[in-house]
Amino acid sequence: MLCQSPFSRLDSSQDRKKLYQFLDFCQQQSIADQEPKIASLSLEIPTIDPLVALCKFAHSDQLHFYFENRDKHQAIAAFDTAISKEITSSNRFIEAQAFIQNCFDRLLSNYPTVPAVQPPWTAPCLFSSFTFFDHASTKFSPFPAATLFLPRWQIVRWQNACFAIVNWLIDSKSKIGELTQTIWNQFQRLQLAQYDFFTFNEDQKNRLNRWEIIDTHDFKSTVTSALQSIHKQDYKKLVLAHAVDVNSNLPFQWGRSLHHLRQLHPDCHVFSVGNGKGQSFIGASPERLLSIRNRKLITDALAGSAPRGQTVTEDAASARCLINNEKERREHQLVVEFIMQQLIDLGLDPHYSQEPTLLQLANIQHLHTPIQATLPYHLHPLEIVAALHPTPAVAGMPRQTACEQILHYEQFDRSLYAAPLGWVDMHGNAEFIVGIRSALLDGNRARLYAGAGIVAGSDPDREFAEVKLKLQALLRGLI
Repeated sequence: MLCQSPFSRLDSSQDRKKLYQFLDFCQQQSIADQEPKIASLSLEIPTIDPLVALCKFAHSDQLHFYFENRDKHQAIAAFDTAISKEITSSNRFIEAQAFIQNCFDRLLSNYPTVPAVQPPWTAPCLFSSFTFFDHASTKFSPFPAATLFLPRWQIVRWQNACFAIVNWLIDSKSKIGELTQTIWNQFQRLQLAQYDFFTFNEDQKNRLNRWEIIDTHDFKSTVTSALQSIHKQDYKKLVLAHAVDVNSNLPFQWGRSLHHLRQLHPDCHVFSVGNGKGQSFIGASPERLLSIRNRKLITDALAGSAPRGQTVTEDAASARCLINNEKERREHQLVVEFIMQQLIDLGLDPHYSQEPTLLQLANIQHLHTPIQATLPYHLHPLEIVAALHPTPAVAGMPRQTACEQILHYEQFDRSLYAAPLGWVDMHGNAEFIVGIRSALLDGNRARLYAGAGIVAGSDPDREFAEVKLKLQALLRGLI
């Protein structure tokens, strides 16, 4: 059960007295229960850009999480750590659920107790990333099988409102006076974070625009080999990823890259996950794995792709070809049927439209079918994540065979590529995206990932062209 406190949300006109009283209350609860508590404070602040706050206040040795949908005027930045956990076992989703529950059981919050009328993300959230496989295929994987953390600082912009949420571990030895001053000073600094971090001078631009692309994987021959296996009916579909390395004259700046990505892809989920070791996994994903708001679940079947046209007439023709393409429709239907069956197996009653729609992005369009259901209270969001990941849109069918083939064909570690990235809040709301159209940034080096679904009838040249289109769009965003 979530602990409740007698305090209401702070506002920026109040002095430090109420903050001190709340922290003191949390310490008394910690002493009474003989365990550390998590004090969680929410403060509405003047509108700032969460990405600016992240760039200004986060450090490379801290975990961070960033998520933005620019078209919907939604952004959240989470950084520093109140409490965290790394999981390396195959039971990572079960262990993650237990950790989340333990955190929220110890949390004392001044957040309003009627979540339905509050903007999402303004309650304390626990952020998580899960790698594609539950084990690393290389010794030096930058991310463990699962990382979960409750941030010390959570900056939210939702429409025209902006909130700062601070979470702090409190025990009997905490110095409440000093802590009050520290948190209050940071609140004031956040409200002044109105700086532009996203411009380069001409010399920097020229240097950053010089790079070397290293492509060590023969994607077309891999597709040809996979098609031979599909023709033997070993499996129905295989999603193959392609990775290229880019070496730059200047270190990649993930904050500036995110800014470019959100400008280029305002219709996608722009994201960044920092591992606290100087590496960041960033991207602009069109694919939502699930969204839960007040027990209403939405998940997306997204498979079948075509490029956008250069003119209105060409674009419309490309869209018609995609809608009527038997191979693309078959690939899409595999994903729909898989998601439906997984949700039914969890005891849900999902429903969807029989005809897919088009999700049209800046440079590519996809067949898209939203699937909806109502969740019972006993079902945890991570149970759904565990059931859905990986979908046929990023692995293939049958799933187990496809995953084995991915390990056979791909000579690199997927890490967070095509994996679930997201958050769960203290009321059971959640959102997870699929980490596609993504790159791992590490100093002067970036590894870019993109993939394509291979089914009977796939053409290696066309699939390679689709992957290159995705990689080129991603590279434009990084610089």
